[in-house]
Amino acid sequence: MSDVQKIAAEKLTKRQAKSELARLSEEIAKHDRLYHQDDQPSISDADYDLLRRRNSDIEARFPDLIRADSPSQRVGAKPSSKFEKVRHAKPMLSLDNAFDDEDVADFAGRIRRFLNLDDDEELAFTVEPKIDGLSASLRYEDGLFVMGATRGDGQEGENITQNLKTLKEIPLALKGKKIPDVLEVRGEVYMGHADFLALNERQEEEDKPTFANPRNAAAGSLRQLDSSITARRPLRFFAYGWGEVSDLPADSQYEVLQTFSKWGLPINTRTERVTSVDDVLSCYERIANGRAELDYAIDGVVYKVDRIDWQGRLGFVSRSPRWAVAHKFPAEKAQTVLEKIEIQVGRTGSLTPVARLTPVTVGGVVVSNATLHNQDEIERKDIREGDTVVVQRAGDVIPQIVEVITDKRPRKSKPYVFPEVCPVCGSQAVREVNPNTGKEDAARRCTGVLTCPAQAVERLKHFVGRGAFDIEGFGSKQVEAFFHDGIVRQPADIFTLRERNGKDFDALEEREGWGETSVKNLFDAIDARREISFERFLIAFGIRHVGETVATLIARFYGTFEAFEEAMIRKGSAGDQALEELMETDGVGPAVAQAIKAFFSDAQSVAAVDALVAQITIKPAEQPTNNSEISGKTVVFTGSLELMTRSEAKAKAESLGAKVSGSVSKKTDIVVAGPGAGSKLKKAQELGVAVMTEQQWLDTIG
Repeated sequence: MSDVQKIAAEKLTKRQAKSELARLSEEIAKHDRLYHQDDQPSISDADYDLLRRRNSDIEARFPDLIRADSPSQRVGAKPSSKFEKVRHAKPMLSLDNAFDDEDVADFAGRIRRFLNLDDDEELAFTVEPKIDGLSASLRYEDGLFVMGATRGDGQEGENITQNLKTLKEIPLALKGKKIPDVLEVRGEVYMGHADFLALNERQEEEDKPTFANPRNAAAGSLRQLDSSITARRPLRFFAYGWGEVSDLPADSQYEVLQTFSKWGLPINTRTERVTSVDDVLSCYERIANGRAELDYAIDGVVYKVDRIDWQGRLGFVSRSPRWAVAHKFPAEKAQTVLEKIEIQVGRTGSLTPVARLTPVTVGGVVVSNATLHNQDEIERKDIREGDTVVVQRAGDVIPQIVEVITDKRPRKSKPYVFPEVCPVCGSQAVREVNPNTGKEDAARRCTGVLTCPAQAVERLKHFVGRGAFDIEGFGSKQVEAFFHDGIVRQPADIFTLRERNGKDFDALEEREGWGETSVKNLFDAIDARREISFERFLIAFGIRHVGETVATLIARFYGTFEAFEEAMIRKGSAGDQALEELMETDGVGPAVAQAIKAFFSDAQSVAAVDALVAQITIKPAEQPTNNSEISGKTVVFTGSLELMTRSEAKAKAESLGAKVSGSVSKKTDIVVAGPGAGSKLKKAQELGVAVMTEQQWLDTIG
């Protein structure tokens, strides 16, 4: 023990106190790691408490010396009124799912084709358990933890820094060599089974509601506005990846994780590196068979391409990386009774049958509803009201009916007759014929597009929802109530609520369940969404076939909403010009283009768009930031590519800010022509468009 350690807190000089606080911070962090990560405590609880007490005594005397990585920062801060939004420097994406061995083999095959790998070239993967918790990001600057956030919608999350600081497994300061100036760690916050049971026992003793499962408990604990509540909850953390980073410490997924561990971050020690699909599946079996022995919940196994340079080449598609997949465990099942089949009308008019079930617990969650998909599915499985059915949660998420137990079917049971009219507005409900295949669509749709209140309500729900404008506190119940009371009938009405409140309708503050504070919070949440990205604006209107992928492609192709609107509305009056221009966007086919053109050809839809545009600001599409010569240019690939696959060429061009088109026009800047190039090359030459060989293209993009 040093001389300074022997001096009482009240007798320390400021210089001595600073040195002692640095020592205590490091020593307490070491004991936190030994206890919470390694399960190997090296001192007694009493000795640990003495260290914490000495740290607190010194900080009380010298409050200006409190360190960012001080143990006292884990106690919990003053309650917040709400979480601030945080824009992720790099999107926090979700994973595609694989449900069987064949899906896993397909995943590996797609990677080989994309990268043009020979069959004998090694393709290594990391394999790790998929923790059933809540994703979070931790931002470190100069080794110090400065901010933490939830995943949110992948682009924007919530600032939960104070709550994450209460987790003793999360180091407030990283220790080790070559720590990057900026490091954003991605991982999963979870609660162990034993801790979950103990928490529920305390909840019962205190006459408080219990949690349904560990994931719900972890999510509820992490999103407390009062971080002192989070501090009392037994939350844990596993690091599994990264976002923004100034300098990675290794060139493989596996080695980066090992370095994370050396810096003090907890990683899952069951993570392995393997070099074949057979080995991947063997790991899956081992993890699945040992699932019951784990003290935490897992719902599958995650496979990631190990080489980081290959991850970069593979890139992303929509909301998922091409280089990773989650192999989910088989869904849990249970038997119950289908009491009634109800029809819900969606925003595009589709009639979706929903099974109302006698509530049953499946995989720790009470299920009372299940999707029946469509008319064909009901007829194929001969599903009837009153049937005893087997229910499962597909991917442990969406409840669905697997089979009917016909032995238990009531004697007077009758086949279900699917309605041919909309149950809400009475319009005819038809199954459209696909002009390309001549087959009927699976969905039956209400034809009363502009007169059906159900479609209008669902479109508004979609508009305010998470994937679109994401207006906090404006949920399904509020949309339904405001619509039926005539307060909100179209999107623009949402943004004029404040000025119309108490004038065009009775003040919201006087409505049941509302008050001055809740109304103010709603108006503030609406105002916070008066600026929106181009692609989200497109998604928000719920145009058929226009999801996140298509909206992003269109936004990048046109750049600004003004340019897009000019093309759709002004050129739309000139026959098929708008349609042809849309289909120049690589990835936009005839069905998508036709749906967009139909929307902007409708006067009522255009009026709704114009009314909304008057209330908000639409930001130009985000283009990849780089100094590439091809940024902003339109590129067409034609013929056979020999040095890289077509998929990789497109992905690389888009990552450098180029717009990839499927056809040649006067707007095309570059045509990359390989052997066998035909009509597109000829048209490019006729129009005077620059033509490159594949090698010239690679030289250009570096």
